[in-house]
Amino acid sequence: MTANVKKSDATWARVTSDILSPPVIWGVLAFPVAFRAAESVQQALVWALTYTALVCVMPAIYIGLNVWRGHISDIHIPIREQRIRPFVVSLIGTGIAWLVLSWMGAPALLPMFALFSLVQIGVMLLITIWWQISMHTMCITGAVVVTGALYGWLPMLLLTPLIPMVGAARLKLRRHTVAEVVAGFVVGGSITLVMTLISLPVLNAL
Repeated sequence: MTANVKKSDATWARVTSDILSPPVIWGVLAFPVAFRAAESVQQALVWALTYTALVCVMPAIYIGLNVWRGHISDIHIPIREQRIRPFVVSLIGTGIAWLVLSWMGAPALLPMFALFSLVQIGVMLLITIWWQISMHTMCITGAVVVTGALYGWLPMLLLTPLIPMVGAARLKLRRHTVAEVVAGFVVGGSITLVMTLISLPVLNAL
């Protein structure tokens, strides 16, 4: 019975980590951001899919191929040293997304969202060189803050329980220590809050 409970808990933690992984969070968040700024559904879909393809799908394909080749041990990249190259790929894809969205004439919110993603990924890379902060908690915390900035306090409060849920999942899978999970929450929330305050003129103009 104990073994079954532990297996069930691990399964729950794995599913949570997969569904609320950084590429999924950013990819999903791109759609409400795009719809917030777009004048039509078609525009929103084009901009959101452009962002998702370059920022989320391209690095995910790179990681998947390297897991298949045996160069990376797991899609969540538990070994810190294996995270560097995927981060570089993410930085390249996100930089391209920023340039492409600007070239496409997307409203300022979309290139700004790509630029903020670039900053967050860059911070993750710098920290990862020396320490293994939780990317999952960084991203879910940032997503909750962005939701609040775009849609108000109530949606943000409704999504807030996802933060401890993701943190608990990472701890259950023993992928991070408590310090790494808490640091992800603090750094992710702080960076996103600062970037949100910088973007207030754009948000107020919507």
